[in-house]
Amino acid sequence: MWKKKCIGTIYRFQIGLQNAIRRFIWEEDGIGTVEMILILVVLIGLVLIFKSQLTRLVNDIFSQITSKSRQIY
Repeated sequence: MWKKKCIGTIYRFQIGLQNAIRRFIWEEDGIGTVEMILILVVLIGLVLIFKSQLTRLVNDIFSQITSKSRQIY
């Protein structure tokens, strides 16, 4: 008797788990937010890692823009 009860309980748990996994896979509500947060974290990390190189690059670009604009006048 108790074996049938246990098997039934395990079967219901398995079906419930399968349904929960199926709902989780097809749910798309929070995917955009999570992706945006991950992209921002990666970008902030890259900026922190390459901060000095990026600063130097931007300064070089602006100095070239300034020098080239003086040549136009």
